[in-house]
Amino acid sequence: MINRRDFIKTIAGGAAAGAFLPLDRLAAFPLSPEGAGSPLAVVTGPDPAALVTRAVELVGGMNTFVSSGDVVFVKPNISWDRPPEQGATTNPAVVETVVRLVLEAGAKKVIVADNTCNDARRCYVHSGIKEAAEKAGADVPFMEKRKFVETNIGGKAVRKWDVYREVLDADKIINVPVAKHHGLSGVTLSMKNLMGLVGGARNRMHQRLDTSIVDLLAFFRPSLTILDAVRILVEHGPQGGTIKDARKLDTVAACVDPVKIDAWGITILDEAHGGRPPADFAFIRDAEERGLGTSDFRAGAFIEQTLDG
Repeated sequence: MINRRDFIKTIAGGAAAGAFLPLDRLAAFPLSPEGAGSPLAVVTGPDPAALVTRAVELVGGMNTFVSSGDVVFVKPNISWDRPPEQGATTNPAVVETVVRLVLEAGAKKVIVADNTCNDARRCYVHSGIKEAAEKAGADVPFMEKRKFVETNIGGKAVRKWDVYREVLDADKIINVPVAKHHGLSGVTLSMKNLMGLVGGARNRMHQRLDTSIVDLLAFFRPSLTILDAVRILVEHGPQGGTIKDARKLDTVAACVDPVKIDAWGITILDEAHGGRPPADFAFIRDAEERGLGTSDFRAGAFIEQTLDG
């Protein structure tokens, strides 16, 4: 079993020769150690830090995903110049707690960053994430253009693309999206959050958006996904506009299977837009067909808990 960093470098290293990792090698690096039986934990309560801590405990504890000496890249959504109460970016208390848990698990270094849509300096500050992540001990760099390198993604729609170098060098990726409505794709959850790890003309991905975000998932293969549903954006996504566009759920979910957690996220987001089942979303179907996870979020262990304040 190769580690995640070597896995990515093996794929990316094929760029010069136009080579791709064989399917049997892909099977040797599954997204989930337990496959469809991996637990999905959904925890509700008034304290975001306690929600993250308990959700991670229920899926095995951070030591299951992070080893001593690891460099861990934590990927929240920092894309928009919005305050936390508008639900357009990941809750800063959620990010702070993830960083703390990763360091407590023995990580050598934690990097928190996003290739933002609005001005990065404003997004990092206005979202509250820069201050929170640094307080917990993370490095919070801006994604400078010079640090992106052309990389062989090897996907159906995304073949070669610029990827942030520190993501390629990291031992683990922990994906920390916020659950949001999206005007084009219907929803934006963990798979779409991975677009913040690449540079270039990302608007070109929107021509085949569903396929593109599954390509990114197949390449980056996060070790753990923690979905922020403390406040979800139910209208005018992905950036929202007012507090009225957000709904407070006081919930955090965790799972190693990003397809499963996105399928669950659809059920809490899409009520305002017809209540479509996860199977109606092309990116869910595609990811499941590629063997990247299961859309049956109740498969295996589905754990719901409520924490008292």
